[in-house]
Amino acid sequence: MFSDLGFFAQAAGATVSFGNAWAPALAIGLGAIGPGIGVGYGVGKAMEAIGRNPEVIGPILVPLLIGLGFAEAIAIYALVIAFILVGRISG
Repeated sequence: MFSDLGFFAQAAGATVSFGNAWAPALAIGLGAIGPGIGVGYGVGKAMEAIGRNPEVIGPILVPLLIGLGFAEAIAIYALVIAFILVGRISG
């Protein structure tokens, strides 16, 4: 049932096992959980701090944006790994 990926795998002449077909999906799926939680938690705490004391928006904004950038970089690494796995499966 899961021996190939349909038309595209047949066109490439590749047969893929069940585990290999799900590897890219798991890579990006699990790789996006951490950054998603981190971004939500970080922004929530920043909004909470700004709501309590509106004068701290300046000192909070720059570290918040740097932290969000680092969290999103982890998700981009997971996306790159998923693309590499797709390339290894189909090629």
